[in-house]
Amino acid sequence: MTYLYYQTTNTTGGEAKVNEKTKKQWSHLANKSNWRITQLPNGYYQTEVSNPDNENWHDVTRRETLEGAESAIDGSVEHFTKKIEATKGPKVVKTFEK
Repeated sequence: MTYLYYQTTNTTGGEAKVNEKTKKQWSHLANKSNWRITQLPNGYYQTEVSNPDNENWHDVTRRETLEGAESAIDGSVEHFTKKIEATKGPKVVKTFEK
């Protein structure tokens, strides 16, 4: 997860500056079809995400169970979906009548 954090965190002076390249990467990471799970020789499961620019895969986490690995992917997808929503600015959640 350190790789993803480093690649997707872009802050300067406390204010986030999200460019189009970063938004594109977040959209890629928020799409579950860009993820896969592989089983390692030691029996653990490794989550991997594809690189949108080429056909390489990057390992992200290792889990003891297949369910744990899929849960980790679901958490990452949810996280990056929220980051994309945050770039759209504030949204009205409730209004009041005068």
